[in-house]
Amino acid sequence: MSDSTLRRAVTPAERRHDAWLAAGMLVAGLISTALGTVSNIYGGNGPALHWGLLYAAAITVPLALRRRFPGTVLVVVSAAFFVGMSAGIPEVYVGNVSLFIAMYTVGAWVADRRRAALVRILLIVAMFVWLLITMFQSAASDDGLSQQGPFSPFAAFALIQFLVNVAFFGGAYLFGERAYTGAMERAALEQRTAELERERERTAAQAVALDRVRIARELHDVVAHHVSAMGVQAGAARTVFEQNPDAARTALTGIESSAREALTELRQLLETLRTPDTDASDTDALGGSTLRLDALPALVAHANENGLPTTLSVVGDAVPTSDLVQVNLYRIAQEALTNARRHGGPGATADVRLRYADDAVELEVSNTGRAPISGRAGLGLVGMRERAVSSGGTLEARARDRGGFLVRARMPLTQAVPA
Repeated sequence: MSDSTLRRAVTPAERRHDAWLAAGMLVAGLISTALGTVSNIYGGNGPALHWGLLYAAAITVPLALRRRFPGTVLVVVSAAFFVGMSAGIPEVYVGNVSLFIAMYTVGAWVADRRRAALVRILLIVAMFVWLLITMFQSAASDDGLSQQGPFSPFAAFALIQFLVNVAFFGGAYLFGERAYTGAMERAALEQRTAELERERERTAAQAVALDRVRIARELHDVVAHHVSAMGVQAGAARTVFEQNPDAARTALTGIESSAREALTELRQLLETLRTPDTDASDTDALGGSTLRLDALPALVAHANENGLPTTLSVVGDAVPTSDLVQVNLYRIAQEALTNARRHGGPGATADVRLRYADDAVELEVSNTGRAPISGRAGLGLVGMRERAVSSGGTLEARARDRGGFLVRARMPLTQAVPA
């Protein structure tokens, strides 16, 4: 009988434990057999001592392999037990314990539950058939127990034999089943624990990745906006430096102002990153920025000062929106104006419109002039889409038919209003 369907591999420690168990049971079996022979528990009619010692070895040594080949060990131990008891070997204790352990092991270690149940049930049926045969043979013999009377000695003996064997085999069967169920529950718990640990590691890695994306987005918005403005102002200062020193001085002042603003926003971002989570404010957690929609006029004024004529219009009555929505809409407007100044070309203009609807707030930034030459979405467009999605909204970014570019972000108020 092959036992290749064990629920898991047997460890070296378990093999050593089984070897020690078999050795201990062998010593106990040899002692029990020797004492039984000396005491003549069967009236001195049993086989010679050496047969008893061989029986003790046959019924205990296989236990060293009980977890590797549980079904095979049970069959071998059961066969030895049948032969020994039928031959009258004077050993009645260690054999029963070995049989109990072998049957328990089948229930506790064989993963094929149908096979485990079939092997044990067949053995139990065989044992009870053998028990009935031996009892009736004993009753038929001249020196058997009397069967006379309403509750004869033979009936009492048969009943006690039946009850003892029911308890014996039932206990071995049920204990094996319970051990297997407990092992499966522990294995499932260990597997679930490992899955939770892997999930925790994945969640931590995702959190780190999201933080990196957020930081990259903030840095891009800050650097791209201000450096773009500084580039325009530096070009203007270089052009008029000799002919109009005052205009060049004004452009340099703008460069200085843009650099200061960039440093201020970068410092806010770095302070957010260095602030522990427990001390960070809700505003910092939303992006490391204190910018709101009421800062749009200043943003439009900055665009006008840096060579991009821009208008601002607000449609509808302002409604409360979350800090996250306000920061994201401001950054989208900032990035859209930066792209318009960078790609629109000479003479480009821009228009910023903020609309408050019943269920959403919408920002639209359009500009005239050239559309971006590259058809591939840059980091700016990617960042704008991420900001829209993080607020539960959508973003449309496309070239206009009549020239220029259009960016439209729409964010629902159902997710924008803070709880």
